[in-house]
Amino acid sequence: MKILAAMSGGVDSAVAAARAVDAGHEVVGVHLALSRMPGTLRTGSRGCCTIEDAMDARRVANLLDIPFYVWDFSERFKADVVDDFVAEYAAGRTPNPCMRCNEKIKFAALLDKAIALGFDAVATGHYATLIAGADGPELHRASAWAKDQSYVLGVLTGAQLEKCYFPLGDTPSKALIREEAADRGIQIAQKPDSHDICFIPDGDTRGWLSEHLNREPGEILDESGTVVGTHDGAHGYTIGQRRGLQLGAPAADGNPRYVLSIRPVSNQVVVGPKEMLDISRIAGGRFTWAGDPGLDLTETFDCDVQIRAHADPVPARARVVPIVEDERTEHHRADATHEVVVDINLEQTEPLSGVAPGQTAVLYRGTRVLGQLTVDRAVSARQHATA
Repeated sequence: MKILAAMSGGVDSAVAAARAVDAGHEVVGVHLALSRMPGTLRTGSRGCCTIEDAMDARRVANLLDIPFYVWDFSERFKADVVDDFVAEYAAGRTPNPCMRCNEKIKFAALLDKAIALGFDAVATGHYATLIAGADGPELHRASAWAKDQSYVLGVLTGAQLEKCYFPLGDTPSKALIREEAADRGIQIAQKPDSHDICFIPDGDTRGWLSEHLNREPGEILDESGTVVGTHDGAHGYTIGQRRGLQLGAPAADGNPRYVLSIRPVSNQVVVGPKEMLDISRIAGGRFTWAGDPGLDLTETFDCDVQIRAHADPVPARARVVPIVEDERTEHHRADATHEVVVDINLEQTEPLSGVAPGQTAVLYRGTRVLGQLTVDRAVSARQHATA
């Protein structure tokens, strides 16, 4: 096959490209320039996609003796990932920019361009496994659950999976990847993993948002509506947050209070006891399936739901239902008529905690990814019990 290897400059994508070459494929390397101002070199393990990363990727391509290019996707990245991130926080939601990058950049813009240029597939260094199913490719967890990245690939469709190549899915550990890289003479074998949000390399999300959103003071309310403090910008808070609230008076029971919700229209932050963060139902209208799920989607089906990249999946039951007009939110697509509703099986697990609108919930059956939804509504266990 003719493979386009997406090379971030990290050790995972380097080994993925090398394995594609070893498999006899015709491989071309490409690094994505996602910022118009990448002049600051990475420090430590924060950030990615810098000039230093591009240079590291080029050195690996030279070692593998494959063609190498840098493609400028900075405008698309800004519009689809950075601007979306700002808009979501302005709306009181908690977005996942890595999911949007996979959805809009790596497996949409990049994949579309690769296909247009005659490539058969795009290879990346994600830890996930593709299995040929009776009705098309199936996305499964990697063999190394500690490194499994199937969650952030949950936004991929069946058509996209047909053009994906994940050479690292069956590798038991990251240590083996580093060892293999060293054996191949890849100089970045011990390069630290990137973390945090790539376009906020110092990790100060609140400070970054303050530069991109208006800082408007507002009220902090308790669950009864009593004003218990003030804030200097609702975007600086996330659901489940405990520290940094600076409340004027302690709770009557003396227990800590947590952010329960953010109201962008009234510019208010609501706080309350930890147990009010427990969620037993989530719903979202922007859902996709990772290929044919092999289920009757007109019926309720058993699954596991994972709400964060490194969270444990919990048993649940899901169904696709018409969107009720009086529950429609501004985040439902105008043409959306259905949403996925997921009920946590509280007989087998504790409620999910601190789920925020804007987060991504990925549905699994065993190791297989069924699909995903962007959370529009999260119903507390207490509300659900009395409904």
